[in-house]
Amino acid sequence: MEESGTSFCSRHLRDPCRSFGQRCSRLVKEQRARFYILRRCVIMLVCWNDCGDP
Repeated sequence: MEESGTSFCSRHLRDPCRSFGQRCSRLVKEQRARFYILRRCVIMLVCWNDCGDP
């Protein structure tokens, strides 16, 4: 009984940190992907603008 109570407490304290870390890493990946797409679009528009002027 003592072991299950201890493992429950340690699991209960550990899971929020793990879920926070997973959410945080997922948000970082999403923001990184958005920034990459935005950067590629800006580069494409700049190159298109430079090449479009005769």
